[in-house]
Amino acid sequence: MKRVLKSPTSLIISNNLTYKSNGNNTKLGILLLKEQKGFCAYTEHYIGFDDANDIEHFNPNLKDQPNDNYYNWYKVKHLPNQRKTDNWIEPILLPYVENFEDRVIYNEGEYFAKLNDDEANNLIILLDLNNQKRVEDRKNYIKRRRESINDRKLQTDLEIKKYFQDKIDNEINSISYLRAIQEEFGIDIWNMIPELK
Repeated sequence: MKRVLKSPTSLIISNNLTYKSNGNNTKLGILLLKEQKGFCAYTEHYIGFDDANDIEHFNPNLKDQPNDNYYNWYKVKHLPNQRKTDNWIEPILLPYVENFEDRVIYNEGEYFAKLNDDEANNLIILLDLNNQKRVEDRKNYIKRRRESINDRKLQTDLEIKKYFQDKIDNEINSISYLRAIQEEFGIDIWNMIPELK
């Protein structure tokens, strides 16, 4: 999982948007998805036109409370949202914290917290980031990308970056696991992805 960027200048804040439990949250959802460049905050899968998705309240205890706000809302695919554990764990690392990627460490398809970092460890548990199936999927995704790169005989960083840029430009829905790509290939994949229109 990569850090989810939140901005104090977000249109969600400047337009004073709120989540309405029994109302229309279309505009809020569109803006969250745009800020996330179309990717699920938890799985890092592209959310396509036909994908069921939700506005997720990271801390479910804040839903419908006065202090529920932009920093608690994320756009996520429906099924992973349903699989998130119902047991809220504290202390917990928030997905937008600046040093997120120093604390939730990626290594060969799995995520780890540094020793005694309960906040990061609790986040990994809450989101089930190391579910065996998810780890296998991440590893297989990276393996397929490596095989494709090797089949094309791409060797330089520039060639590999161009390979991913072509995927982004022509089949964005084939891009997943942004953090794994970033770590495994040394590519700042996030900044290669265009803003949603």
